[in-house]
Amino acid sequence: MKSVAMAACGLAISASAAFAEYPEKPVNFVVPWPPGDLEDLLTRMIADKMQEKYGVPAAVINKPGGGGGPFPGAISVATAPADGYTIGSFVIDVPLVGPFIGIPPLDPNPFEPVGIFLTYPFVIATKGDAPYKTMEELAEYAQSNDVVLGHFGDVTSPARHSLAMARAMGFEWGSDTGFDALDCNTLASGDADVINTTLQLIRPCLDNLTILATVTNERISILPDVRTAAEIVPELDFSTWNGLFVHKDTPADVRAVIEEVAKEALASDAVKQMAAETGALIYWLDKDASDAQMAKDTETFGKISGYID
Repeated sequence: MKSVAMAACGLAISASAAFAEYPEKPVNFVVPWPPGDLEDLLTRMIADKMQEKYGVPAAVINKPGGGGGPFPGAISVATAPADGYTIGSFVIDVPLVGPFIGIPPLDPNPFEPVGIFLTYPFVIATKGDAPYKTMEELAEYAQSNDVVLGHFGDVTSPARHSLAMARAMGFEWGSDTGFDALDCNTLASGDADVINTTLQLIRPCLDNLTILATVTNERISILPDVRTAAEIVPELDFSTWNGLFVHKDTPADVRAVIEEVAKEALASDAVKQMAAETGALIYWLDKDASDAQMAKDTETFGKISGYID
């Protein structure tokens, strides 16, 4: 009888361990960029809420790609166990570009969205003393001068969008280069003449720059006089977003916890203030709404490819 009781006890302990409530150990949110931009700041707020709500360590792990965009960081999430303890905070390119550029861990797409939460205040910027103040003036200048474009990697959607805009407007960039960070120093150093980046990264020197266009579906609230790319080239209506992604095999109850935490974190006054100060759109789209957004963006990617591929 004693052995039977011990066996029963062992089975109970085993079952309890197998169905332990999530989360019961440290949770890592992987941001495939350096610290400091909006997705990093917002993901840290979500991680802090996870730690506060459940009493487990939760941290942001920054894994920049060294000019290779977000894909090296995304691979670390794709190859981690599908248990919700490694969560990707991913820009649009990971699920919509990654599966098509020959990276085995990302092809086929291993991820599903928990939710999309950020539309970046993305812009095309140059130094204030550049000899062009609009995209049309840039197009004319580039006919007889080499203009270097700085971007986050040649396979990323903002880079491809800027390449497509040039083609649509009848000019070519003299050259283009990928960077992990595109900030005030990138322009001041002369490493690039024009950059496509987010306002968060150039806020310290914004008064000394010229914003040629915004890469957003609507004008940015703090730059009301700057036209969107779609106002200049209507068929290239485009914006970049960021969301939380997990492996497709991640259990539904785990996803529900992640979503609940994210929604609570993003409803804070600090997040509302960030949106007001940066011009970012911060919200929550659930899985179904995120899937619909990605389907729409896939169509836009096809238009971009028509110009440059």
